[in-house]
Amino acid sequence: MPDFDFPPREGGLTHVLDKGLGPRAWEDVLETAGDYIDVVKLGWGTAYVTPNLARKLEVLRDKRVVMGGTFFEAVWARGKVDEYKRWLGELGLTHVEISDGAVEMSRDEKLELIADLGRDFTVLSEVGSKDSSVEFSGDEWTTWMREELDAGAWKVIAEAREGGTAGIFTSGGDMRAELVEEIGSGVGLDDVIWEAPTKSAQAWFVKQFGPAVNLGNIPPEEVIPLETLRLGLRADTLKEVLLGDRAPAS
Repeated sequence: MPDFDFPPREGGLTHVLDKGLGPRAWEDVLETAGDYIDVVKLGWGTAYVTPNLARKLEVLRDKRVVMGGTFFEAVWARGKVDEYKRWLGELGLTHVEISDGAVEMSRDEKLELIADLGRDFTVLSEVGSKDSSVEFSGDEWTTWMREELDAGAWKVIAEAREGGTAGIFTSGGDMRAELVEEIGSGVGLDDVIWEAPTKSAQAWFVKQFGPAVNLGNIPPEEVIPLETLRLGLRADTLKEVLLGDRAPAS
């Protein structure tokens, strides 16, 4: 490949949402985009109904793999957290997501769960409701995120759902920009993964916080396009990232 002297990207996690791809599909994804994938989330309860899960996890063995937070909520609601921990261990998973976006869970219990599971796993905790009609204040978001990081979470995830219709987005899919900026200034950007399933949201985050921003719920087929946004090799971010708003060389 010719050397065009495009600077390599440094930092920034890409957290990918898997909705049920098979092992061979993942082999193809990893062959082309594996270098740019940092975390793979097996969305909501898809792992539980995947018959060839062991084979799939073998293909993904070099990646951080985590099951969706909604599945954790279902397990917690049924009083099966200890069984869940054993199952994750049997599968060889080292990461776990803890969320409370669909069930009623007290703050104290969530923090205790983060601390408890954090003894055996690397915890990603998700903040925000999956109900688009529920809107929390910036103070609530930042306070809860800090509490969960203090309790032992490795990263906190800002909820948006797989379609960008809740949490840091409105039900109509619009970015709650002022809220995001408040969270960004109140919590360390290295500690937050922003769910951004759409190209417009991804471009907004890259322009707002830079190419090293952590982005989540990225569809597998969008990993390469996102990487071009991070590098400024797409019109949406070319001026801000690659040229720094400079005029092109003559």
